[in-house]
Amino acid sequence: MEKVRLGIVGLGGRGKYLSAMLLDMEGCEICSVCDVYADRVEELQKTVKDKKGTDVFGTLDYKEQIAHGGIDALVICTAWESHIEIATAAMRAGLPVGMEVGGAYTVEDCFTLVRTQVETGTKFMFLENCCYGRAELAVWNMVKQGLFGEVVHCAGGYQHDLRPQVLTGEEKRHYRLRNYIERNCDNYPMHALGPIAKMLGINEGNRMLYLTSMASRAAGLNDYAALHPERFQEKYQNQIFNQGDVIRTEIMCENGTTISLTLNTTCSHPYSRHYTVQGTRARYCEEGQYFFMDIDHDAKMGDKPETYLGNQKEYLEKYDHPIWQKFLHDGVRGGHGGMDWLLFEDFFDYILHGGKSPIDVYDAAAWMCITPLSAQSIREGSRPVEIPDFTKIK
Repeated sequence: MEKVRLGIVGLGGRGKYLSAMLLDMEGCEICSVCDVYADRVEELQKTVKDKKGTDVFGTLDYKEQIAHGGIDALVICTAWESHIEIATAAMRAGLPVGMEVGGAYTVEDCFTLVRTQVETGTKFMFLENCCYGRAELAVWNMVKQGLFGEVVHCAGGYQHDLRPQVLTGEEKRHYRLRNYIERNCDNYPMHALGPIAKMLGINEGNRMLYLTSMASRAAGLNDYAALHPERFQEKYQNQIFNQGDVIRTEIMCENGTTISLTLNTTCSHPYSRHYTVQGTRARYCEEGQYFFMDIDHDAKMGDKPETYLGNQKEYLEKYDHPIWQKFLHDGVRGGHGGMDWLLFEDFFDYILHGGKSPIDVYDAAAWMCITPLSAQSIREGSRPVEIPDFTKIK
């Protein structure tokens, strides 16, 4: 079996998590690892040695990792700030890249990413696992079959209680703490926007034109620190956090469809990507786990919530995307409900056999630029801000 020799840079929470899964995948071999912290490098080297019996090159400098060679692709799982810097360095060296998600810091960084990939022709894939979610792919499958009629609005977000993670940022060496102190933006729009953009054909004949964003005041982290003084440093009760607790972003698309995004990571909330698709003939809503379909509701559903809430299972079984039909037959594996496994199967196939990137550099730039543009809109009193068309760079 063909294998992709991987280098992994960034061995914090996401890098360590992915590495454990990748060691179980037959399509790859971890050959080099890098992090700015030596203990993380040594820990993964030992893990690979214990599990696979192989020695792995390790370094604290990603430039040394790239120069060392011996890998077919580099997977970037570092702090958000360094994603584009490392990705462009790798592509300039002719090394294919799989880049983990995170919002950009400037729009110009997004242009740099696109220009570098176009100029070098180096393979690049944005590693948005939620594009492989079962419900997301089933809805896309149904939309392509015309069951939703015309899609007029989509919504989603990243609603994940990260208060303990943010407030332990210093001891766990996690980048979110400094971001929440210094920035005010939708810092993580991709989990919702990725599947929506793919379904709406963004960069494939449709595009996002402009956005407007607003931020609530920041109170959640201070309140949580005050509620749990035994767990968190006293200074966090009075720390000034710039990041608003709830960020709302509204996007207008060229074809008239609208998109609503919500970031809510510092208040009490169950995990939800709030994935919602509204068509003229159907609605899907992750919160409530339901489909509401013209083809069914007159006959058996009615409009009372008790008749349709929680009916997702029957629709998924009927309209599962072919990718998930096969995955369920073969056995679901990997984290995040199997999304990570499917994502990396596609990545390996792309690295080995080429073709069009499943989630290309234009996707990455369009989705990542929402972060700095939302920050600009918030600073300017929720003024509408134009979203660039990165596909003009050829």
